[in-house]
Amino acid sequence: MIATYFNALTVIIGSFIGLFLKHRLKASYQEVVFTSAGFVTLVIGLSMAMQTSSYLILLFSVVIGGFVGYLLKIEDGVMAFGTWMEKKLSRGEGNADNARNFALGFLNASLLFCSGAMSVVGSIQAGTVGDYQLILVKSIMDGCMAIIFSAAYGVGVMASALFILVYQGFFTLAGGWIAPILGESGIGELAAVGGVLLIMIGFGLLDIRKTKTGNFLPSMIIAPTLALMAPWVKDLVSGLGL
Repeated sequence: MIATYFNALTVIIGSFIGLFLKHRLKASYQEVVFTSAGFVTLVIGLSMAMQTSSYLILLFSVVIGGFVGYLLKIEDGVMAFGTWMEKKLSRGEGNADNARNFALGFLNASLLFCSGAMSVVGSIQAGTVGDYQLILVKSIMDGCMAIIFSAAYGVGVMASALFILVYQGFFTLAGGWIAPILGESGIGELAAVGGVLLIMIGFGLLDIRKTKTGNFLPSMIIAPTLALMAPWVKDLVSGLGL
């Protein structure tokens, strides 16, 4: 868990730096922050999404996951949780805009920091063979992005460190039996779907299209599941002579 703790710490430090800069940026410069964060997020998302080994799996994962997420209203729940957390931290003195920015910062930063293959593979490596290198590299990258995101969204980005502890901690502790189940293809498709979600966040930051990205979170479960089922489906089709 040492690497996961370090990752969370870098996000907290990066968030402090971003908040320091945010309060000293003129309003005219805040557009620069959002534009920079948007394009960088798009680049990261595209690079992840293009690594899919099957665009059909990617498509069905996003579509089915989106239907499930909208049915369960996942983003509304995440936003409500973020709003509750912001009110607790501000002791009930926050306003609606601050609560929304806190919730968006928490949600988008959590997706950014935990949607990639580095998060899963690095955590598994740290937990099974004690190899911290990948997570340490990811930690530095996350800290740098936390500066940009917290300058855009505020203190909610810092709260994503809690999600890192839970998410990466899970893969670190349970990596020994999860890695064989997911396999390389499952982890790859999970990361590819994460890339699509980052593209949605990038479009939102650039004010191109606002999407309830949180509602697509089930896609990250469906993608590795479909990747695991793909060989069985191929064998079945071959057996039927189709």
